[in-house]
Amino acid sequence: MLSAHTTDKSVNTATRVLYPIANTPQAILAMGVEGVKPYLKSVGLYNTKAKNLIELCRRIVEQHGGEIPHDRAALESLPGVGRKTANIILNMVFGESTIAVDTHIFRVANRTGVAPGKNPEVVENELNQVTPDEYKKNAHHWLLLHGRYVCTARLPACPRCIIADLCEYPSKTPPLDLPRSDAPVAHARTARTPRATAKRVAKKAAQKTREVVAKVARKVKRSAKRSRRA
Repeated sequence: MLSAHTTDKSVNTATRVLYPIANTPQAILAMGVEGVKPYLKSVGLYNTKAKNLIELCRRIVEQHGGEIPHDRAALESLPGVGRKTANIILNMVFGESTIAVDTHIFRVANRTGVAPGKNPEVVENELNQVTPDEYKKNAHHWLLLHGRYVCTARLPACPRCIIADLCEYPSKTPPLDLPRSDAPVAHARTARTPRATAKRVAKKAAQKTREVVAKVARKVKRSAKRSRRA
């Protein structure tokens, strides 16, 4: 809810000061809209989000006894909660193998060709079909990190991408243009800085992404062969 039309950094700034004061639906509800607003000023559209947050907490307290519902329909009926947020909650809170599709995953899925689609739900369905079961639980995180740190929106770091040979993106960034990339891995240093840490995290995520994409590619090839034989 808070992350819509804003950056992760802004959301983290807000929750860092809000959660020590109130980190349950009951506690946030007790603050009221005006009480919550000062804590959300780093977040875009904070006036609307403050109202949605209080109404969300009210529904959780009144309709679900203060507990997060373990049900997609119930989750999506809550203010500010759509399919992506419901998938994240089902995955991270309840351990289900759902794949939430945010802007990073939508971009990676379409660029690489692993799960092309015109909207997030189509991409989600494609990912669920082609992703091997053993990877589904964490696929969301790996693909998201790859999109955030490597396959960025403007001038992705293709020369440093571990799945470049599997990627179907036709407009790959050439090595000479890498310095102009906005991808963190394109400029990460070897020192132990936050950027270097991001590079290590992205590399681990990329390795897992490569495993997933490689398995998907083999699966698609096998299906194509079976179709031709039929």
